[in-house]
Amino acid sequence: MSDHVDFVLAQWRAALPETPVDDMAVVSRLFRLAVVATREVDATFKQHGLNQGEFDVLATVYRSGAPYRLTPQRLIDALLLSSGAMTNRLDRLTSAGWIVREPNPDDRRSLFVTLTDAGRDKTDAVLHDYLAALARLTAPLDGPQHAQLAHLLKTLLTDHDSRAKGGITA
Repeated sequence: MSDHVDFVLAQWRAALPETPVDDMAVVSRLFRLAVVATREVDATFKQHGLNQGEFDVLATVYRSGAPYRLTPQRLIDALLLSSGAMTNRLDRLTSAGWIVREPNPDDRRSLFVTLTDAGRDKTDAVLHDYLAALARLTAPLDGPQHAQLAHLLKTLLTDHDSRAKGGITA
């Protein structure tokens, strides 16, 4: 079984036989899979009138549990965004009726971003379709292959996250 990356690697090996290209076999496949996965999930979000970034906000607030609210700063930290990018996402989600911004009773300078009932319903619906899209993407793998790939990717990301600004180390 060959893929496009095998074709590219063969070309590099022919053009530069002394140059090691083995890392390209892994990373190029990750890049190509990222493009395929992004297209698939973007189509899923679009069907629901959202984009990935907006879903990330809704999902992050939802995962925080009842009462389904976080400060904008907590969202910025969790999603590694600038305050301007977060404001744009919050404006769109507020206009759609999926979140509300409420004053923080403990801090007059702070707000809470709270998921509305419609926002929870929207997140539930999108999550169902998003998970189905992810299942289609990983369908060629059997159970042990799925677990092995998840473990290998976790190994790579854990190392990088431990060194990256904002990376998760716990």
